[in-house]
Amino acid sequence: MEYDYFQLRLGRERTAQKALADRLHATSDVVAVFAPLLGFASNEALVLARAGVELGVPAETVDRLTPTLRPTQDIRPEPGGIYVHNWFTIDGEAVDEFVRLSGEAWPDFERRFETKIYGLFLAAESEAERADGARRLLLMTRYRDLGEWQVSRDPTSDAMQVFLRRRELTRASLARACIVMPRG
Repeated sequence: MEYDYFQLRLGRERTAQKALADRLHATSDVVAVFAPLLGFASNEALVLARAGVELGVPAETVDRLTPTLRPTQDIRPEPGGIYVHNWFTIDGEAVDEFVRLSGEAWPDFERRFETKIYGLFLAAESEAERADGARRLLLMTRYRDLGEWQVSRDPTSDAMQVFLRRRELTRASLARACIVMPRG
């Protein structure tokens, strides 16, 4: 299954994300609506939907995403906690190794910290990425809170040792935090 990841600019009303979520959750093809917490503008929202869904709202960007190791089923992100959306730009020929290393590290990472990897998605390749020999991946990880994210940076964990090897394949990464908007 493929997904579309929309980045939307909303009005400045305090309830803009909730109003959007209430409207979009009526559509079964919308997997999740995320509201900004850290690193996003306060008037942004992110929407993960099954590929081809029309939101009826203009999007600033839309990325077509294909799951790699997760999610393996059509499941929604668990409510509660925070979600870190981490965009990686990597060397294009390193996709398989990057994905393998991620899967190798996750069991220790999830056992050691109060966290759950929701998904690692490969973004559709753009012309600019093709010309530059780069690829982008989006990692969505749920943490209990920002404190748990900070603790999980522990450089002595087995997972972090694998993540350091994965870092060698990474040109840039951008991690930002948000919350999943509840349904209903």
